Amino acid sequence: MIRINLLPHRELKRRERRQQFYVVSSLMVLAGLAVGVLVHSVMAGYVERQERRNDLFKTEIHELDGEIAEIKRLREQIDALLARKQVIESLQTTRAQSVHLLNELGTRLPDGVFLKSIKQTGAKIALAGYAQSNSRVSHLMRNLDESPHFEQPNLIEVKTANLNNRRVSEFALNVGIESPAAQEQQGAKP
Repeated sequence: MIRINLLPHRELKRRERRQQFYVVSSLMVLAGLAVGVLVHSVMAGYVERQERRNDLFKTEIHELDGEIAEIKRLREQIDALLARKQVIESLQTTRAQSVHLLNELGTRLPDGVFLKSIKQTGAKIALAGYAQSNSRVSHLMRNLDESPHFEQPNLIEVKTANLNNRRVSEFALNVGIESPAAQEQQGAKP
């Protein structure tokens, strides 16, 4: 029988397989590194793109916050202007009211009644004066109650006083002012 030594052949095959293993392993490591670098660069691109978007959103949000602040300031100015307009309109509607009230008071004042003071506080007028008798004060109150400009006369006090050596009744009463809107509603009713 022929004896052939296969050990060097096996050894050669092992070396080739080892070299093949090292080559394939190094190729796999290089492929893994390439895939890792590729994935990293793709992810870095996504992150960078998202950061740009976020920066854009931040600048837009900052601009919108500025516009919102401007809108709030403009609304405050509009509210202030509307308040001024309402004051002017209320002054416009009550502009001639004092003239009408004094005219109406002069026509409703009976003979023998003299006013010493007239004071308006909001929708109330305080009248103080002298009358020849208590009946003249009640006549004044009836006349004021019948007036379209006055409402609810309320007698505060009547007392006896001396004026120019004459005995008179000194009185104080409050009367409400009829609002122009209520007068217009009453004028519109048939």
